[in-house]
Amino acid sequence: MAAPGEALTPSGYITHHLTNLSVGDGGFWTVHIDSLFFSVLTGALFLWVFRSVAKKATTGVPGKLQCFVELVVEFVDQNVKETFHGRNPLIAPLALTIFCWIILMNLMDLVPIDFLPYPAEHWLGIPYLKVVPTADVNITMAMALGVFALMIYYSIKVKGLGGFAKELALHPFNHPVMIPFNLVLEVISLLAKPLSLGMRLFGNMFAGEVVFILIAAMMPWWAQWLGSVPWAIFHILVILIQAFVFMMLTIVYLSMAHEDH
Repeated sequence: MAAPGEALTPSGYITHHLTNLSVGDGGFWTVHIDSLFFSVLTGALFLWVFRSVAKKATTGVPGKLQCFVELVVEFVDQNVKETFHGRNPLIAPLALTIFCWIILMNLMDLVPIDFLPYPAEHWLGIPYLKVVPTADVNITMAMALGVFALMIYYSIKVKGLGGFAKELALHPFNHPVMIPFNLVLEVISLLAKPLSLGMRLFGNMFAGEVVFILIAAMMPWWAQWLGSVPWAIFHILVILIQAFVFMMLTIVYLSMAHEDH
C-alpha cells in the first residue's frame, strides 16, 4: 500500500492495486468479490435514491435532489424517444438504470487510491480491494451480455424465429447463393456488438484507473492528491461519456432488434 514506512516497489504497488479480491482457482469460475460488492452497492444506492425521490415527489416547488432526478429522467427519456423507434415500456427504465448505474460505478474511480484498500487491509485483513467495478472486464462483459440476450430475445419475439434466421441468412445480399457469406458477415457483426460494448467501457475505465495508480505510486501517500486532482477533473468527462455511450448503444441495438425488415 502507500502508507508511510512500507517498502513496496512501484511495480509491486501497481500489481497490488490491480489485483482483485477473488474466490476460486483462478480459472473461469473465479469470483471477484470486490467488483461484485461495489457494483451491488452502487446499484442499491441508485435504487434507494430514485425510489426515495419518487415517493417524496411534490407538485409544488421541488427540492434540489428532485430537480436533479427529474433532469436525469427527462434527459434519458428524450434520448430514448429520439433513438428507439419501437414500442416497448422496458427500454426507458433500462436505459435510465444503465446510465445511472454505470456513472456511479465509474465515479468510484475518483476515490483516492489508498482511501479504501489501506483500511481494508490493515484494519479488516482484506489483502486486495479494487473499488472500480467497471475496471473489471467481468462486470462490463456481464452487462454487455445482458444487453445481447435482450437483443436476441426481442429479435425473435418481434420477427419470429424464421424472420430472425432470414435476417441473418439473406442480409445484406438477398440471394440464396450468398447465404454462406451473409451468415458469416451477420454473425460476426452480431457477436461484435456485445464485445465492443463491454470492452469499450472496460478499456477506458481500466486505463483511467492505471493512470491514478501510476500517479499514486510516484508520490508519497500524503501528496497523491496533487497529481490525482488534475487527472480526476479530466477523467470526469470520461466517466460521463462512457455511461452515455453504453446507454445509447443499448438503445440503438434494441431498436434494431425491434425493426422487422
